Amino acid sequence: MQSVQERPLGWYLAREVGWLAGVSGDRVGQWARRGYVRSSRSGVAPRVYSFEDVAEAMVVHELLDRGVPHREILQTIKNLRDTHGHWPLTTAPLATSDLHRNLKDKGEFLVLERDGEQVDIGRGEGAETFLPSLWSLRAVTALLRNGGWVLREHPDIRHIEVDPLRLGGTPTIRDRRVPAEKVAMLAQSRPGLKALREDYELTTDEIADARTWYRAVSALEAAA
Repeated sequence: MQSVQERPLGWYLAREVGWLAGVSGDRVGQWARRGYVRSSRSGVAPRVYSFEDVAEAMVVHELLDRGVPHREILQTIKNLRDTHGHWPLTTAPLATSDLHRNLKDKGEFLVLERDGEQVDIGRGEGAETFLPSLWSLRAVTALLRNGGWVLREHPDIRHIEVDPLRLGGTPTIRDRRVPAEKVAMLAQSRPGLKALREDYELTTDEIADARTWYRAVSALEAAA
């Protein structure tokens, strides 16, 4: 069995997961109840999620956007959990492909890199077909440490960091213990701006990134 990390890091409620994964908190709760993501910190209401759970949620969001059916995502999770641990979507060497997809199906499907080749893993036993990978899922989770899903639309954000060992994984100003949400809220007033610059010694760019990030996650939450 492959050695994988089993100890969860970070501490997030569903709303905070949604901010980073680009969906509503209600959607995160639905995914947890249906088995697409875990709530590693607490499985009872209110569910509490880990950094690793957030990364899995980001991958689920990406897979659905790419047209991978819900049933194939769930089957992949079931097929891989014994060998790749609690977070198989991010620990397994997965990719997606649209080659050889039935013409009636519009989306992509999941493949697992195995012995240098790619195997269809999302449709259960007896459905394995060797395919070339088109896109690595690990590229999705790289966004998480830099602010999450909103970096797709705001790639110029440079001063936001998500470190599960800092403030429980709360998004902060990079290398600082200052929550990005707090910076954005204080920046709404002149006294708050003064405090950010003089007391917290934040730069104009750091404050601007916090405001951009917070507006973006708030817009995602409102639209979801």
